[in-house]
Amino acid sequence: MKNYFGYTDKVCVVTGASSGMGKATTEMLVDLGAKVYAIDLNPCPVEGITEFISCNLAKKTEIDEAFQKIPEHIDSFFGVAGLSGSKTDYRTTFDCNYTANMYITLNYLKTRMTKGGSIVYCTSTAGLEWKKFKKEQNKVVHAKTWEEVEALTKKLAESAPATFAYMYSKRCTSQFACEQSVEFAKLGIRINNVLPGSTDTGMKQEFQDMIGSEEELIAQAGLAGRLATPEEMAYPMVFLNSDMASFIAGLDMVVDYTDTCLKVLGLKKNLEAISATNPIICALAKKMIMKSASQKALNAGSDEKKSE
Repeated sequence: MKNYFGYTDKVCVVTGASSGMGKATTEMLVDLGAKVYAIDLNPCPVEGITEFISCNLAKKTEIDEAFQKIPEHIDSFFGVAGLSGSKTDYRTTFDCNYTANMYITLNYLKTRMTKGGSIVYCTSTAGLEWKKFKKEQNKVVHAKTWEEVEALTKKLAESAPATFAYMYSKRCTSQFACEQSVEFAKLGIRINNVLPGSTDTGMKQEFQDMIGSEEELIAQAGLAGRLATPEEMAYPMVFLNSDMASFIAGLDMVVDYTDTCLKVLGLKKNLEAISATNPIICALAKKMIMKSASQKALNAGSDEKKSE
């Protein structure tokens, strides 16, 4: 059988490789014969990887140390790692989701990839509204250094809820991918984006708590009637970075089982069509989140007393 995907002996770097979509992607790449360098904070349980590299992607120094352990020539990069913001602060969430991808792309991939290279970022349908709110992202997306990005998002990190860092970081990544796909195409390197809908990963409970219930989370998966599996998000990422997608560049591949179509057709309300940086909206959201957390704590205390 012809090797249509073309991953045999290719050097592939996967972030977030130890769980969820990143783990599923890593497993597929190993099966396809790639040399996989798995990056994550937690050990990667996938057998057959070339090397596991422990790294906090919210820290520039750790990224630099990690890439010292990776070959000078990289064939494919999979930026899968991400945080929801429900268990981390704004700065950590935003830097892991956006700043790390920006920094790695401009400082390592641009110099270590050659013609035929491929890059895919795993963002989210939360990043779909980037075109509508482009003015909110422009300065951040056009910043060239880690320090510039942190300076530009300093006020947000101090005032906005961390969960808003999720939406804003995904929008920034989507815009960054679009703009950089043009620049990298001049070098013969493809950049694409996969925007997953609701998926059953280790962060399922975090998103469920944010949205209200499992039923409401499933409702964000279009007409599937269920959450996607990590493999169903890894498939399109592996495809886009393969030889099978050699003429696809600059694509926002939405993987949400018609959820976006329902919104476009007016059959469903688009809850994400709001500003991610407006001070008033951020303040209201922060207040609502704190109120919800207090209510949950009261309910939990009440349940404990009943059980006694």
